[in-house]
Amino acid sequence: MNSATDRRPLKVVIIYNGDDGSTPEVPEDRGSTADLRQMIREMARALRACGHEVTVLAQKRDLMSFQRRLRRLDPDVVFNQYEDVVRGALYEMRVAALIQMMGYPITGSPPLALGLYRYKGMASSLHQGANIPLPAQTRLLERVRDVDGFSWEFPVIVQPSQEHAGIGLDRDSIVRSRTALKRKVSECLRTYSQPALVQSFLPGREFNVSVIGGSRLRVLPLAEVDYSRLPPGIPPIMSYAAKFMENTPEYQHTSVICPAIVEPDLARELSTTALRAFRAVGGWGYGRVDIRLDADGRPCVLEVNCNPCLEEGVALARSAERAGISYPRLLNLIVRAALERQPHDVMVPMYTAITRPLRGAPEPGAT
Repeated sequence: MNSATDRRPLKVVIIYNGDDGSTPEVPEDRGSTADLRQMIREMARALRACGHEVTVLAQKRDLMSFQRRLRRLDPDVVFNQYEDVVRGALYEMRVAALIQMMGYPITGSPPLALGLYRYKGMASSLHQGANIPLPAQTRLLERVRDVDGFSWEFPVIVQPSQEHAGIGLDRDSIVRSRTALKRKVSECLRTYSQPALVQSFLPGREFNVSVIGGSRLRVLPLAEVDYSRLPPGIPPIMSYAAKFMENTPEYQHTSVICPAIVEPDLARELSTTALRAFRAVGGWGYGRVDIRLDADGRPCVLEVNCNPCLEEGVALARSAERAGISYPRLLNLIVRAALERQPHDVMVPMYTAITRPLRGAPEPGAT
């Protein structure tokens, strides 16, 4: 892509999940629909500051209507901020696939990567096969009686295998006996209707490693989660309360140090591990890899997030700021990465053969 193309204004459509869901929201929840919409407005302003023509489009489960509206807008790039509010991530992968099948470049990771990162057991198997370090005893349990099929070294941490943002992680998620493990697995199966992911609880430091870029990835300044101010009895984990519930001790006493103070050898190992894990699931554009050190100080991948929060001043955007990348520039870099041809990604157009050439494809008759 030449520099003139990099600078030209684009028609950008920001998509997000406009479904309010069925669960009542509370004012102190920073993961609410109101907070999401505020973030989308900030993103639109930042992209307009880059000179782009920006439209915001909500998707409310009606994919046919969404498809017709997107076709009328005919964007150069779709900025994907769609996340499911229903349990189990039913549509994130499908929405991204639909957009690609319509022939539009889409920001962030391709559909397969979005599916993999939300199915933690599958992603863990992939990472294990690629020799990427994981917490010991990483096991997917589909029935309570599966607990008896293994010998366990406690403590272990239990969470739903298809959720994100700390959903299903709470003060009882770290268990120290077989009886408690069965009880927590049963709760996970009953509440979330999905298998439980069980892993050894790692005692070491926890890091968030943010990456941006397409064919050439860049690791942003490391961030470390600081649990040192938590009251006794509250486990040092990034639960939903720690992330979003501002009236809880978890939220009030969990902080992030960015840039993290890390010795050079460990920083290189964290960066290398994060890049390998992100690429292994097919990540693209931007992402975050959560890593925790085991008892020997070895980095182990907790999760690859292919669609992390892009709120200004926090998380990935905070790491970008520490690298001297402003919020509008960060979003513009993500847009430009979407215009690169993604490797190993087959795009099957639905209507483009009739209406217009596929974005990035040669004109009919070209050689």
